[in-house]
Amino acid sequence: MTKLVLMRHGQSLGNQANLFTGWYDLDLSSKGHKSAQAAGERLRQHGFRFDIAYSSMLQRTIHTLQHCLDALDQAWIPTYASWQLNERHYGALQGLNKTDTLKKYGAEQVQLWRRGFHTTPPPVERHSPHFPGNDPRYHALAPTNLPTTESPAMTTRRVMAFWHSTILPCLKKGQNTLIVTHGSPIRALLGHLNQLSEEDTQRLSISTGAPFVYELDEAAQPLRHYSL
Repeated sequence: MTKLVLMRHGQSLGNQANLFTGWYDLDLSSKGHKSAQAAGERLRQHGFRFDIAYSSMLQRTIHTLQHCLDALDQAWIPTYASWQLNERHYGALQGLNKTDTLKKYGAEQVQLWRRGFHTTPPPVERHSPHFPGNDPRYHALAPTNLPTTESPAMTTRRVMAFWHSTILPCLKKGQNTLIVTHGSPIRALLGHLNQLSEEDTQRLSISTGAPFVYELDEAAQPLRHYSL
């Protein structure tokens, strides 16, 4: 039996300030560092051992993963950061306060931007620091992989491409895998693993620092799942 653990990063400075964060690279808050350490300790208490681990390319997931592996005394396992596990790109909303955005555009429009499966927020300008093409960590990416905005559907496509190309082969080899990522990628993965509709997937609430555990058979099909 192979185990897959999916976890959203601990509280970030963006969460703390109630911002649309997306690809905006803010670190964990003090509370987030502590909750990441606590999540690692819960995994240790339940006897989890991992063979490989993944994060996004944003420091809030990288540091959460480091805290978990330190608590597990497994900092030596291979770890990989992928842009395909980044949070959804919120376009021109990135860095804006959510409450202020609600006041400016109204709850109906903001909810559509946040949860409409095929709806994209306004795009970010290419000269903006929030455009990934201006960030050196993404210089190797093809221009078609540099979003100016994303819908949940677009985010799901890149997450699932990474699932099929990279994660699924590891699971089929029997490698216990830890993935620390963001709310939108976790929704995509949970929707796939639980065979949920688009609507039900978008209604999922993903708490920070809370591990989701899947026990998988030899074909990497879920046998059971639970939260720690």
